[in-house]
Amino acid sequence: MHNIHPNAQIGDNAQIGSFVTIQDEVTIGNNVKIGPNAVILSGTQIGDDCSIHSGAVVGGDPQDLKYNGESTLLKIGNNVSIREFCTINRGTTDRGETVIGNNCLLMAYVHVAHDCVLGNNVIMSNTVNLAGHVEIDDFAILGGGTLVHQFVHIGKHVMVGGGSLVRKDVPPFVKAAREPLSYIGINSIGLQRRGFNQEVITSIQGIYRQIYQKSSNTAKAVEDVKAQFAESSERDEILDFISNSERGIMKGFAS
Repeated sequence: MHNIHPNAQIGDNAQIGSFVTIQDEVTIGNNVKIGPNAVILSGTQIGDDCSIHSGAVVGGDPQDLKYNGESTLLKIGNNVSIREFCTINRGTTDRGETVIGNNCLLMAYVHVAHDCVLGNNVIMSNTVNLAGHVEIDDFAILGGGTLVHQFVHIGKHVMVGGGSLVRKDVPPFVKAAREPLSYIGINSIGLQRRGFNQEVITSIQGIYRQIYQKSSNTAKAVEDVKAQFAESSERDEILDFISNSERGIMKGFAS
């Protein structure tokens, strides 16, 4: 038995389990699998080849006291896996949408709040919770039980250790852990797996050594990196991230 609104648009080869609810104003792509008791609410757009497992609630109203029932969206890309009992909310008038990119994996009990934007190939382990307006860039991995403060930005190729409390922005290519959350090195293994050569990895290590170990503060670190390291896409991405950080970046670990 299903509860599927007649105006819902469902692509070819969909597999829909028992007791699934799909509301009006929902668009679902081709080859999508939806497990028993999943709920897909109005304003949700799902791409091709996705899987939504048992008990997930996708496209719920924002948990925001300023939300007044306005029409907003949840956009989910292609080849996204949403595991058991995940909850993903639509946007508010601030951004109008919550966005999840392609090839993401959200493990069981993950919560993605309103107006979050996830890039491609993001992995969030069990019980990761994102507050509103969080941005997570491509290939970031968040360990189980991680809690992310609202408006935080997590850069590309980041690895956040399980159980972390993320209150500050986490710049690209690094590993983050401990309490308070701190820089503990670059994500060299992840970068190797994604095709970064050793010369680039060594350069990234040098940049972060300057930022977290040699310079007296972040503003000076930016100037020192500009002076000491040749322009590259990785250098410029790190500097742009820091310059655009509204919450400030996490600190180095003080023993």
